[in-house]
Amino acid sequence: MSVYIYPTDRDWYRFLSNEPGIDEVNFWRPGGKQSFRQLKPGDLFLFRLGKPDNAIAGGGIYTHFSFAPVSRVWDAFQRKNGAADYETFQRLIARYKKLDSAPDQSDNAIIGCIVLTAPFFLPRNRWIPIPSEYEVNSPQGQRFDDSSKVGAMLIDGVRDALRVPGLSQVFEFNPGEVRFGESIVKRRLGQGGFALVVADAYDKRCAVSGERTYPVLESAHIKPVSRGGYHAAENGLLLRSDIHKLFDGGYVTIRPNGKFAVSPRLRDDWHNGRIYYDLDQRPIRLPTDETLRPDPKALEWHNDVIFKR
Repeated sequence: MSVYIYPTDRDWYRFLSNEPGIDEVNFWRPGGKQSFRQLKPGDLFLFRLGKPDNAIAGGGIYTHFSFAPVSRVWDAFQRKNGAADYETFQRLIARYKKLDSAPDQSDNAIIGCIVLTAPFFLPRNRWIPIPSEYEVNSPQGQRFDDSSKVGAMLIDGVRDALRVPGLSQVFEFNPGEVRFGESIVKRRLGQGGFALVVADAYDKRCAVSGERTYPVLESAHIKPVSRGGYHAAENGLLLRSDIHKLFDGGYVTIRPNGKFAVSPRLRDDWHNGRIYYDLDQRPIRLPTDETLRPDPKALEWHNDVIFKR
């Protein structure tokens, strides 16, 4: 496992540290070109506050990195972006990107999103000193492997700091041991992370129609969270908004063999639907990464429980 210490905006930190019950945060970067490849899912990402604090004040489990338009990022994370409302978020983006246009013209500006699961914000008396090996003037932060002395020290320091009432619930415990790693990501991916992970898994194209217009694409749960589903790529599909509505309503489904199916009820109930019947029995586009493909059991559930006969 790796640990990454990243310079963190104090206002962003303060806002989120006062938000109750946060399951994920978006550590956004205003630049929309440089990717973040320093960590893999399950690695530890730490918030380093600059002067006068000069300390590690919290962190989270690295989950995913994505580029997305500002409007889409707000829809996915809302206050978990570290801003009280969309207008404030737009102003922040415009300021950091040095946009000449008014803040409300930043909707389609692309920013980078570092998605962190199970974030934690430490009380001041639990802040962790910055190791002397850390390059304080680095604007992009620094990574340490757990096999190194510094990496091991940081992981132990976080484990000790997290043994505080009110913080421990964000991590798994096994006889007093705080556990990090990919299991946290799989179990605790939030709604915002789910939206970006699914969009990237399908290369920002509708799985059924191939539509590429990002504003009309939505990350759909195969089995809704309200029915026992979960936020994970294998429980998701990227669908055009109209197909998403029909999928949730049971008028269309995806068979476990990966083919799109349209219910006769669409025609019976609404006397229309030709454009959807033209797609009937078409194989959907699947993610290249097999681990991100739809769970056949979830598809079976949708066919059995939601799909209209």
